[in-house]
Amino acid sequence: MENKIPKHIAIIMDGNGRWAKKRGLPRTAGHKQGAETIRKIAIACNDRQIKVLTVYAFSTENWKRPEEEVDYLCKLPKFFFQRYMAELKKNNIQVRFLGEIERFPKETQNVILTAAEETKQNTGLILCLAVNYGGRREIVLAAKQYAKDVLEEKASQDLDEQTFASYLMSKDMPDVDVMIRTSGELRLSNFLLWQNAYAEFIFTDTAWPDFDESELDKAITEYQARDRRYGGLK
Repeated sequence: MENKIPKHIAIIMDGNGRWAKKRGLPRTAGHKQGAETIRKIAIACNDRQIKVLTVYAFSTENWKRPEEEVDYLCKLPKFFFQRYMAELKKNNIQVRFLGEIERFPKETQNVILTAAEETKQNTGLILCLAVNYGGRREIVLAAKQYAKDVLEEKASQDLDEQTFASYLMSKDMPDVDVMIRTSGELRLSNFLLWQNAYAEFIFTDTAWPDFDESELDKAITEYQARDRRYGGLK
């Protein structure tokens, strides 16, 4: 593989429910299999020297789904970290999260915060879970905090993009290089609106539970073949 490795890959993990329906299984079975795919792809990204993998685990809009499914999604972080935490640690993977986790049950909040705390010294891949996250909401919260800091004379009114980015939830991470969406959908769905400004978008018909290392490598190869000009000429 060429040296042009993306620093930050973001994934909209679509198709869990449809994957389950095709097999005559409840939608929750698709989410469970999707969690296993997160583990596999995180380790694969770590092996390929990718710095950050951000996955859209729960959007601010997902609360509209049936109560049974929402309840399962809220419990999924506990299942994920109980089952895979040792392996994540073994692979030197650091866990982070984006989003307002305060809306989740206390137990779920504690699981996510504990995972982040226990892996914060790890120096491999950053596995970032976007949970109760929305891109527009992130920008609004950043604008509110910046305005508050200006009023309290903690920030200058001379605002530039770099300063504003420091107010985002992703402030310590590089912008997205590759944004992948699975299962044939062709939308951004309010995901990392600021961070995806110059990302290369890759869409695949493969449902998330079936997304594997070969699909990841195909996406990386496609990224490597693209000419990223950032609005300029070469």
